[in-house]
Amino acid sequence: MRVLVASHTYIVDLNCEKFRTLAQLEPDVEVTIVVPKRWRPGGVQNRIVETRPWQDGQFRVVPVSNFSQNNQGLLTFGLDVVKLLREFRPHIIQVEQGSKGLAYAQLITLNRLLGLKAKNLFFTWWNLPYELKFPVSLLEAYNLKNTHGAIPGNQDGADILRDRGYTGPIRVMPQLGIDESLFRPEPQPELAASLDLQPGEFVIGFVGRFVEEKGLFTLLKALGQLKSLEKPWKCLMLGRGPLQDILHAQAAELGIGDRMRWVESVPHDAVPRYINLMSTLVLPSETTYRFKALTSVGWKEQFGHVLIEAMACQVPVVGSDSGEIPFVIDDAGLVFPEGNAEALCDRLRQLIETPALHQDLGKRGYARAMERYTNRALAQETLDFYRELMT
Repeated sequence: MRVLVASHTYIVDLNCEKFRTLAQLEPDVEVTIVVPKRWRPGGVQNRIVETRPWQDGQFRVVPVSNFSQNNQGLLTFGLDVVKLLREFRPHIIQVEQGSKGLAYAQLITLNRLLGLKAKNLFFTWWNLPYELKFPVSLLEAYNLKNTHGAIPGNQDGADILRDRGYTGPIRVMPQLGIDESLFRPEPQPELAASLDLQPGEFVIGFVGRFVEEKGLFTLLKALGQLKSLEKPWKCLMLGRGPLQDILHAQAAELGIGDRMRWVESVPHDAVPRYINLMSTLVLPSETTYRFKALTSVGWKEQFGHVLIEAMACQVPVVGSDSGEIPFVIDDAGLVFPEGNAEALCDRLRQLIETPALHQDLGKRGYARAMERYTNRALAQETLDFYRELMT
């Protein structure tokens, strides 16, 4: 089976691990990743990534000339993609730009014109309702009509595709997995000492952006209600963002400033060390979207990748019920109604005061992460989906 995947996501080598693993699962599987030759991450002015080709056995990354250097929906490829398609002749073409992507329409059309007879798939994170005007409505209708399989990253995305009229096969899974050799249980006594985290203290952790939708004001309110607990605890906040100064001030007002530990930013490969300092990781995301003028404005948690990273480190997780979080956690952690500080405080109190529950959820989360969310597990699930579509 020859698989061609097109996405700007894979300009980062680390993000390629799932598909590199997929190419190793069976000897008849070859994977070619098409990435734009030039990309401006996040639309940052004057910062352009020049991608490079590389190969590992049956897996390779091929940069292709591109139009639009910072917009997923407008990304399309130059004529060199035609030569690549003719030579590689894929059985599966997967474009990870959503159902309205121009690149997806382009590769659907080239698939037909070149007589490849490949199965067309797309990946999407989109999880908010929407309506479209012409001509984008026509573009999506064309794409969905010619889609043989869809991979939404969350259950809301699957429901929306059904609402949009797509009736074909769907498999819900995240775009990227976890590297279990990096995210694993590993004590960090020296790092703990450097942050004045004492042995026996319960450490409540957060990893992410300091922005409104991450529910950090709710987290601080919940922490303020834990002051009366006899068992000592601290909170480790790993990240940065526009709310940083406001959060510092609110922690002080709540009388918990001395319990807070702020770490602004660390390299990605160092994040597991900090997660391993935590007794629990909290993701208190809050939905902010509203429907206005045929479009969805706002945000809802699309997955919560840090949850599976913590699970892989055997750290119990607590999350709100925003978006995909309850589906990711399932019965391997605790869930609370988003924005409800009292409920979050109750979940934290349970973990602090019930060591048996804390230990059980740590083991459950680890087992769930290893079974469902490693790069190898996702690679196998992806290959199974491809086989299903081929037959």
